[in-house]
Amino acid sequence: MPAPQAPAAPATPFPTPPASPARPLARTRPLRRSRSRLAAAATAATLTAALAAGLAGCSAAAAPAAPAPAGGETSGAVFDLTTGNLETRPHIEAVADAVAELEASGFTPVQPGKLTVALGGAGSPPTSFFAEDDAQTIIGSDADFASLIAEGLGLEYAPENVAWADWPLGIESGKYDLALTNVGVTEERKELFDFASYRDAVMGFSVAAGSDITEIAEPADVSGLRVIVGSGTNQEKFLLDWFAQNEAAGLPPGEPVYYEDSAAGSLALASGRADASIDPHALAAFRAATLGETRVVGSFNSAYPVDGQVGAVTAKGNGLIEPVRTVIQSLIDSGVYSEVLGRWGQEEEAVTESRVNPPGLPKP
Repeated sequence: MPAPQAPAAPATPFPTPPASPARPLARTRPLRRSRSRLAAAATAATLTAALAAGLAGCSAAAAPAAPAPAGGETSGAVFDLTTGNLETRPHIEAVADAVAELEASGFTPVQPGKLTVALGGAGSPPTSFFAEDDAQTIIGSDADFASLIAEGLGLEYAPENVAWADWPLGIESGKYDLALTNVGVTEERKELFDFASYRDAVMGFSVAAGSDITEIAEPADVSGLRVIVGSGTNQEKFLLDWFAQNEAAGLPPGEPVYYEDSAAGSLALASGRADASIDPHALAAFRAATLGETRVVGSFNSAYPVDGQVGAVTAKGNGLIEPVRTVIQSLIDSGVYSEVLGRWGQEEEAVTESRVNPPGLPKP
């Protein structure tokens, strides 16, 4: 269940936001950080669960995006993974254009005056997860964006925890207004849902902290390497294409390595039985910054052969998606969007424009 919310909203579906004194668009306080809390949260168990959650949300792979800086340096960032993080969550006033679009759309919220948002509380840092000191409060970049979208629409934020497998039915049945669960845009999903994009779908190449590998940006960089990848995923398709290009060029192609257990894969990488691993970029960067056992040395878009994105999801044709896109674009234009990604170390996944139903992963 979500954390306690503000007082109940008026009974009308779209209440007029009360007048308030002029103030800056974003309202934040200095980030509260705690190394001891971080150590407790960023355990191997958390990151193991995170791998599965991240791969489910953005299963795909594509033409390389800009690689991580040579040397794969980590930021050394420290994150507050407790409910204290809520104190520094950005906030905005209602976006007039979005409110007007919402009123004209005919959309009716599940709960009058509220935006009910499905989030993955059992997910992983840095996108969506339960605070380490409260198993009912969901924090992360997706939770930040969900809260901001609600505020931009002039509605009360009403988060709901949902398992990954349950968000589609929840959106279709009208149980939730919106889902932000790291959902990658696909052509198949677009037949049932509408998307407003807010992040690039990016995968990362990780290596052990002591590895001599400094950059993976092209097929030749994986020549002869043993690379951990999920079987049957679009990431595997991308990697095998690179191996085929190496073979055609007369280079040692490389070898895919498969582990059903992600903890076993991490151990293989640390012990030298594998040279690199492909993981969701947000998770790979978080793991590198917090545990210090790996480095991110390259990245690529996860929706091969198109440049895919992650989107906020609504039911098809219900009128909500355009107002949501307007709020997201307002966040991008104002700089609040960059602030959220910066809070969670996800700058690599930034987009410059929110789009409704952009090209997605092609159907099988």
